[in-house]
Order: sequence, then C-alpha cells, then structure tokens
Amino acid sequence: MQQQTRENFFKLDQSGFTLVELVIVIVVLGILAAVAIPKFGTITESSKISATKKEMMSLKRAIAGNPEVVAGGKAVDRGFEGDVGFAPTQLADLVAKPDSIPAYNKLTRLGWNGPYIDSTDGSYLSDAWETAYVYQPSSRRIISTSTTDSIFIYF
Repeated sequence: MQQQTRENFFKLDQSGFTLVELVIVIVVLGILAAVAIPKFGTITESSKISATKKEMMSLKRAIAGNPEVVAGGKAVDRGFEGDVGFAPTQLADLVAKPDSIPAYNKLTRLGWNGPYIDSTDGSYLSDAWETAYVYQPSSRRIISTSTTDSIFIYF
C-alpha cells in the first residue's frame, strides 16, 4: 500500500512550461522588441516633424493671414500684418497687443485685431520638441532647429 502511494505521488498530472520553452519565448520577444523599437522611434520623430510643420503654418497664417478666406470680395483673414501694416517684432505680439500699436478701427480696418493665434500654455512659442522657434521678421521666416534638417517657413 505504501508503494502505491509513492507511485501516485510521482505520477501526478503536472502541467506547465519547461525552462527551455520559457527561454525561447523570452528570446523571441527580445528579437521583436529589437526590431519594433527603432521603428517606433522613426514614427515618433516623423509625427513631431508633422506637428511642428502644422503649427508653423498656423503661425504663418496668424502673421500674414489667409488670402483664400474672402467675404464680400474682401479678404477677411488678414492676419497681424494685414491689420497692422507690418510683421510683428516677436511671436508674443500675436497674442497680446503691443503698446505701440493702436486698437483695431473698423472704419479704416487698421490696428491690432487679435489675438491671432491660440495662446494656450504658450505652446505656440515652441516646436514639438519644446525648443523655442527662431523668429526672424527681417528675413520673414520662422525656423525650428530641433531636427537635423531645420524646418523653415517663410511668410
């Protein structure tokens, strides 16, 4: 009787993975991770470039306006430059009226008629990498220097 109990003990129905099977699964997961992580980095970089270009186009429209928006034969979205007569000296002028510029006059259609861009958290001042834009009103361009190839937008 004692012999039969010992045999039953060793013949228990045990299920699970062997150490070799677990090592193979871990190796396969490591290979997949090694292939997928660089691809993810490329996707992240391209999405940041796309977001930065989109934001820079919004800044361009805020400065120079959008000539395609017309009502009654007149341009409606004239931007800072169309309302004031010159480009802003800094990007912050798109959100807050500079003291040197008069308020908008509906008769003459001149003066600061902003804000020209959404100023939530001041995010319009930096690109997707949180690096400040280089704004050059004299050369009429906005530059993002965060990537290996800088992104330029002319207005």
